[in-house]
Amino acid sequence: MERRQANGNDEYVNAEVSAPLKVPAGLKSPNYSREYDIPSVGPRAQSALVGKALDIRPPLQVLPMAEGTRVEEGSDNIKVIVESFDNSLDLKQEIFGLLKDYLVSHQVDIQKEDYATGVLETGWIETQDVLDSSFWGSDKVFTLKQRYRYQVEVRPHGRTGAITIDLIDHQESYDGDDLQARLSDDDKRRFTIDQLNNAIAYLAIKREQAIKAKRVRESLGIGVELVDGEAESDAYYLAKGDYNQVWNRLRIVLPELGFELADMDSSKGLYFLNYNDDSGFWSSLWGDAKLELEKGTYKLKLSEGSAGSSEIRLLDKEDKPLADEKVAQIYRALAELMQEDRKVR
Repeated sequence: MERRQANGNDEYVNAEVSAPLKVPAGLKSPNYSREYDIPSVGPRAQSALVGKALDIRPPLQVLPMAEGTRVEEGSDNIKVIVESFDNSLDLKQEIFGLLKDYLVSHQVDIQKEDYATGVLETGWIETQDVLDSSFWGSDKVFTLKQRYRYQVEVRPHGRTGAITIDLIDHQESYDGDDLQARLSDDDKRRFTIDQLNNAIAYLAIKREQAIKAKRVRESLGIGVELVDGEAESDAYYLAKGDYNQVWNRLRIVLPELGFELADMDSSKGLYFLNYNDDSGFWSSLWGDAKLELEKGTYKLKLSEGSAGSSEIRLLDKEDKPLADEKVAQIYRALAELMQEDRKVR
């Protein structure tokens, strides 16, 4: 309690308002400086917070330490915005699951769990501090018990979510006696920010691990097979990787093959390419695997295959598939670059 109170005398609380100076008739009232006038308190000010009741501690700050998190300015409650970092993950499942893991790891009971509404309510979170120890008797312990409600909301597009937290129950006792504590809004805010920061710190650790695992996964080589279609000019490449993994690898590989990425549309699986045949370095590296393509514009179409695979098709500017011999000729250079392990940065 002493840490939240100002040092020194607080007898001013009991001081009486001094009467104004009485000026006898016939004399002038002196000029008073207004430099030290105390402004009147506003209508929402808590006039009871004086003396020992005044908390002098600086306010706690929300610390959005996790990757893709930030504090929403101007919100009435404590809200942390969470951005998706991996399109292959469901953002709500990620946030909700990590909050549950955080509570379980700290041995906190979950009293209410509703994934549909995004609500998690904790059981009692109890902390104890020995404030007065004795060699001859029992220690006097201050006990704090609280319950919190987490709310997870994700916008319809699924790329942005938010975590809010509220303190729903609070009990304090000293040496077994209930203190009947009444919290101010500032007290509630301090408790909820502290609890939320602990959860965000856990989220930061787990997200960092997931991001590193994603980088390692994307750095591994992706096997590519040449598949002959049933019809003429129907050959394509079958990549042994999911859509997002292959899409990201193609962004690296296509320029190395000599293609210029003019545009892309991941929702449709399309890369718009220009080929100028100025990849002298790569043609010297691959020797007879040099791309025998005419200068011009091309398209690469990526689509999901079966069992976690992806299909890659090359099209000309008129959206017609390239001839099978052209697809086969490009295969060696494409397959070697796709199968190459990359360094993790």
